[in-house]
Amino acid sequence: MVLRVTDMGVARGGAPVLEGVSLALGPGEALVLRGPNGIGKTTLLRTVAGLQPALGGEVEAAPESLVYAGHADGIKAALTVMENLHFWAQVFGTRDISRALETFRLGPLANRQAGALSAGQKRRLGLARLLVTGRSVWLLDEPTVSLDTDAVAMFAGAVRAHLAAGGAALIATHIDLRLSEARILDLAPYRAAPLAVEDFDGVFL
Repeated sequence: MVLRVTDMGVARGGAPVLEGVSLALGPGEALVLRGPNGIGKTTLLRTVAGLQPALGGEVEAAPESLVYAGHADGIKAALTVMENLHFWAQVFGTRDISRALETFRLGPLANRQAGALSAGQKRRLGLARLLVTGRSVWLLDEPTVSLDTDAVAMFAGAVRAHLAAGGAALIATHIDLRLSEARILDLAPYRAAPLAVEDFDGVFL
C-alpha cells in the first residue's frame, strides 16, 4: 500500500464531521470520495495531507509521498507560467517541467504572466504543479473547478498516466472523470453523530 487510513475521525470548526473512516490505496489505484456538500470531503483530504490534526486514527504513507491540491491554485501572479513551474520544481527538488507544459497544453502560454490568465488557464497551471512534485500520492479536492470539457479530459489523462506509472490518487469530485479504474467511497456512512446541544433550560436537544 502507498496510503492507508485507519479509523480516522476529522473535525471542522471543532465539531466532528466524520468518524471511523478507513481506506487504502496501492500503486496504480484511484479512489473517488463522494457525498453531499458539507459532509467533510475537504476536511478529510486536508487531514490525510497533514494540514490539520485528526480526532483519531492513523495515516500510513511513505515520507514525502503525499501532495495536496485544494481550491487555491497556488500560483504567483507576477511570475510567468514557466517561472511558476520552475519555482515549484525547485521547491520539490525536481527539474523537468516539459511534461507539465505538454500535458496541460501550457506551452503557448509559457511566457505569459500567471495573473493575466483566465480562470480555467490558472486552474490548469495549478494542476500542472502536480507533475513537477515527484510525489506518488495525489490528494485532490474538486480539481476540475473552472475547467471546461477539454481541460477536464486533460486532467483525467494526467491522472491516468500517473496511475499507469505506479502513482495513486485520492480525489473528491462531483464530476465523472471517466476513470473506469477508480473505486468510489461514499462518506455518508461515516458521518459523525451530532453533538448534543444544551438549551437555556439545561435540556439536551
